[in-house]
Amino acid sequence: MKFGFFSPYLNTFGGGERYMLTLASYLSQNHIVDIFWDDPQTKAPLSRFLKIDLTKTKFVPNIFHKSFTEKCFATFGYNMIFVISDGSVPTSLAAKNILHFQVPFTAPKLDFKTRLKLKKYNYVICNSNFTKDFIDKSYGVSSKVIYPPVDIRAIHPAEKENIIFSVGRFSQTQLHPKKQEIMIEVFKELYKKAPKWKLVLAGQLKKEDEKYMRRLKKNVRGYAIKINENMTAEKLRQLYSKAAIYWHSTGFGEDQLKNPERMEHFGISTVEAQAGGAVPVVVGYGGQKEIVTDGKNGLLWTTKSQLFDSTLDLIQNPKKREELSQAAIRNSKRFSEETFISEYEKIIF
Repeated sequence: MKFGFFSPYLNTFGGGERYMLTLASYLSQNHIVDIFWDDPQTKAPLSRFLKIDLTKTKFVPNIFHKSFTEKCFATFGYNMIFVISDGSVPTSLAAKNILHFQVPFTAPKLDFKTRLKLKKYNYVICNSNFTKDFIDKSYGVSSKVIYPPVDIRAIHPAEKENIIFSVGRFSQTQLHPKKQEIMIEVFKELYKKAPKWKLVLAGQLKKEDEKYMRRLKKNVRGYAIKINENMTAEKLRQLYSKAAIYWHSTGFGEDQLKNPERMEHFGISTVEAQAGGAVPVVVGYGGQKEIVTDGKNGLLWTTKSQLFDSTLDLIQNPKKREELSQAAIRNSKRFSEETFISEYEKIIF
């Protein structure tokens, strides 16, 4: 069989690309798999960064930049085409089509042409129920939720250290900023009560966000706060394993009904933290609530005082921290790559 995959964000090396390419890599073991992207040099660094084997996939010219007629002709020969949507609905005449939404877009009223193109998609898939709620309403569909694949097998709990860990891009300009400045503010107060603990912030940094990084680093001087930009996947996994607590603040201070795109749409790093046995203390908005059940396998917060109090309580109660840690490890298995592949096999074949 012949499969085609397209993401307009392929050069961002993000969660959506991990989602799509995990499926592409799996299918390439026994089928022809084309990745529609005009720069084939992207393949090697993308594979290295995401730790996904793309050896048997082929990067081909992006057919979705072509005219309507050319797209119809080019897509017709595929058994299935998988598209990550940027809010638009691309034309495809493949035998089977899947449109995937990573972002809870609130689209304006769809025109006739878009509704017609939507009819060619056999499945609309969302990465969480949070995303699904907005997509179904905006696009007039009944989408299916298939959670992102998380490589939990690569993360193993280790002896815990007094580390609060957080992972997220260092940026104030991206779609849903991770708001590291909020965590820094709360930790400064927490440090007065727990001076033996430290906060470690890790994530990608792009050139356009270096000013934001300089401001963060200036802000943490004199505190047990370490900032690590562009760490390798292996070092991130080590920190997941050693950290006792995991923080996440994306969506704090935002209105999730008016600006759902500013929430965490799912929360892969939260699952990775759970797999490592770090107790998640994460903002109770967006897709995070589908990962963490408050008081069962982690804690949810919506105010800075809640983040402070919940974290201090965990620090002062090692037994509670251990119980939540073990529950978090068990919960992470719901989001394995095996489960992800199994769900897609049901709709592809």
